[in-house]
Amino acid sequence: MIRNLNIVWFRKDLRLKDNPALEAAAHNADIFPIYINDTKDKNERNMGAASKVWLYNSLNALNSSIGNKLNYFRGNAENILIDLIQNNRINGVYWNRCYEPFSISRDTKIKKILLDNNVKAESFNGSLIREPWEVLKDDNTPYKVFTPFFKKAYLTLDNIDIEDFDTSRINYVSNSSHNNINNLNLLTNLSWENEVISSWKVGEKAAIQKAEKFFRKGILEYKEGRNFPAKNNVSRLSPHLHFGEISPKRLWVDTCNLKQNKNTTHFLSELCWREFSYYLLYHFPYLPEKNLQIKFDSFPWVDNNDYFEKWKKGETGYPIIDAGMKELYSTGYMHNRVRMIVASFLVKNLLIHWRKGENYFWDCLFDADLANNSAGWQWVAGSGTDAAPYFRIFNPVAQGKRFDCDGSYTRKYLPALKNMPDEYLFNPWEAPELVLKEADVSLGKNYPKPIVDIKLSRENALHAYEKIK
Repeated sequence: MIRNLNIVWFRKDLRLKDNPALEAAAHNADIFPIYINDTKDKNERNMGAASKVWLYNSLNALNSSIGNKLNYFRGNAENILIDLIQNNRINGVYWNRCYEPFSISRDTKIKKILLDNNVKAESFNGSLIREPWEVLKDDNTPYKVFTPFFKKAYLTLDNIDIEDFDTSRINYVSNSSHNNINNLNLLTNLSWENEVISSWKVGEKAAIQKAEKFFRKGILEYKEGRNFPAKNNVSRLSPHLHFGEISPKRLWVDTCNLKQNKNTTHFLSELCWREFSYYLLYHFPYLPEKNLQIKFDSFPWVDNNDYFEKWKKGETGYPIIDAGMKELYSTGYMHNRVRMIVASFLVKNLLIHWRKGENYFWDCLFDADLANNSAGWQWVAGSGTDAAPYFRIFNPVAQGKRFDCDGSYTRKYLPALKNMPDEYLFNPWEAPELVLKEADVSLGKNYPKPIVDIKLSRENALHAYEKIK
């Protein structure tokens, strides 16, 4: 008996467990699993360099888990799917939804084409805990502030049941002409790509193991410990979540199954900040391009490329800033507390537009997520819906002393300062010459002098803000 053949279109759901599209497609059918590097959508932002590295490794992990049967395609997703259904006996095409504006538009068009050709087209929620259209205020308008959104949508949420579908019985079908991942053209700079991924384990198995370890140890002091970059109290699951190697529903359920306390509650709220970012992107699709508060359209940003390049390279002369930027480039990741510090410095002390910082993060972060990245930068800049007030300007010296008090994080990424005493680690320009000499630090030579005065630049930022109040 010939079984039905369904296509499962993997996107940001590179896993087998808790994958609703895969589960639905596999009932009484064989699976033709595909991944499409959609290079023809003019409205889609090109994937960043770091994301391509993670994707390459994640696809390899997924392919291995299904017996090397994953089929790779590169080109226009619409044309590729049309070609597949016209040249094969395809019963249906199944996928989990993406929420970027260009993805919604593309998927809507593709679904209509498939249905017009008498091919089933079904999409599912495989990336969020709740759909963004499910949660509205009493007047049927979207929330713009996180706390009431969180209270209505998630604090009252019934426990979610996840049934693990037995994927071991699925029969995958492949076409040998589409089994070479290198046809996707994801890798271009092998020396950096090998270095940046070297400290990570990628794929569904690695994601599950990391989550289990976090729930055993890291979450025990999560609420306070998550602010200290040298501590091991963050989950570091963001890249795995972004590529769908583990689902947020599974993390929600696993957290709810723990003994509830301030740490578990705070981790749930952080999962919901991710949800809120997607919610904002869905209801305000111009989030990545435009200020959500229109008064910032007239903000007097400064286009100083020299400052921007020094910020990117970690050469600002402010150690906590520079350590963060070095971590970003060398590991594809940056601790969340440090992200806020370096972002605040760029948009407030250097007065450089948040979109320039957002674009650089997009290129360098493994977890470069259009919703999270855009919402995060608008939050720091003050231009978002539920943003930090513009006058909240992080002092990089005070932040370094408070959150990296023993200097271990900073010294790790700035070896030139490894012998600098704690007293002057975050303000080396104030150290006496003898202290600098003993630490083998020469300002302007092996470590830069500050590119701006922190007090004066803060005053300039506040003055600029006064112009748009």
